[in-house]
Amino acid sequence: MTMKFSPLGCVSALVIFTASAAGAAAQTTPAPLAQGPVIPGLCILSVNQAISTSTVGGYVRTRLDQIVTQVKAELSPEDSAINTDAKALEAQRATLDAATFQSRGAALTTRINALRQKADLRQREVKATEDKALNRIAQELEPIAQQLYQAHHCSALIDKGSVMMANPDMDLTTAAVTALNARIQQFAFDREHLDTPGAK
Repeated sequence: MTMKFSPLGCVSALVIFTASAAGAAAQTTPAPLAQGPVIPGLCILSVNQAISTSTVGGYVRTRLDQIVTQVKAELSPEDSAINTDAKALEAQRATLDAATFQSRGAALTTRINALRQKADLRQREVKATEDKALNRIAQELEPIAQQLYQAHHCSALIDKGSVMMANPDMDLTTAAVTALNARIQQFAFDREHLDTPGAK
């Protein structure tokens, strides 16, 4: 049995932006676009980019990596023990009677299923932790977006993710990141525990 535990394989705003940013960096920089005039009252803000490039966004990524490492450290010894016992049982197959072999095999299967359930729980806990942390940053960003909206006399504020191209002079993302960095740089959080009473 080989465990493949990847709690951060889930799609999230943070992961999506990180991957797209890395891919964009590897490509050749395109020629500058000829921009049309700024549309009065129309403003753009990339929530994903603001969170990902902020100091607190980087802190959350690092902390989540630490949590994933802790989870792997918890699961790996049990996984290794099961693998070792499975190999030992297979090596003894020829010397064991059918009933004994089946009994030990059933016990091993029970352990495998229990570990799979635990790994699935930990994966869901890491995802819940990530969601909660990103939501905290989004809450901190909301009043900043409102302030920028008023300061720039916006009539509409559109998420940059919904726009293919736009005049960068209408983009408030850089200002949002600066304000977010001044507002919060880190906050303590640990892995959510979904196996406790009342946990969701």
